[in-house]
Amino acid sequence: MTHIHPLTAMLKRGSDILMASIGILITLPLLPIIALAIKLDSPGPVFFKQMRIGRSLPDRTLMFNMIKFRTMVCNAESVTGAVWASKQDPRITRVGRFLRKTRLDEIPQFINVLMGDMSMIGPRPERPGFYQSLEDAIPFFADRTYGLMPGITGLAQVKQGYDTCINDVRSKVGYDHAYCLSMSSLKAWVKMDLYIIFATLSVMFNGRGQ
Repeated sequence: MTHIHPLTAMLKRGSDILMASIGILITLPLLPIIALAIKLDSPGPVFFKQMRIGRSLPDRTLMFNMIKFRTMVCNAESVTGAVWASKQDPRITRVGRFLRKTRLDEIPQFINVLMGDMSMIGPRPERPGFYQSLEDAIPFFADRTYGLMPGITGLAQVKQGYDTCINDVRSKVGYDHAYCLSMSSLKAWVKMDLYIIFATLSVMFNGRGQ
């Protein structure tokens, strides 16, 4: 974590715990409504867990189960395996499309933040099924999470949205590295995080998610 100022790292974790706790309290009344809507819209569980790549350390890369509200039909990849989502993906349910557009599907990830698997803001957590091919195809791809936990939202997420192909990920890597560089200075980090927070709220209220 040599590129991250120690005070910034400490304050970032503290702000993660505070914001995730507030997020859970604010969204608590929505949880039963979202859960009921998901159950009425399509058969299957309310929550969806998926293995993701976490923080990269000098001797290993961490992995964790990311929790989301289910937005696709059950067993969506049972035949195809891991594939990119598309803008008009037929696997996405009606309720799931609304949850994605408003980013409400990501509310359960507050639990991942409190558990220390994720940060509120950081690089997008990638899927293991795509990771090796992305690392081979994109220079410095793995470095984007060195010493840094992936985030629920981030500079790349608000600038570009969901990934639909490898070129989307390639253009996001520059945003991820820009965010990492901002953490070398406390002032730059605060400025960057405030920008991302307001940009994320804009995405949610304008339904610009995918």
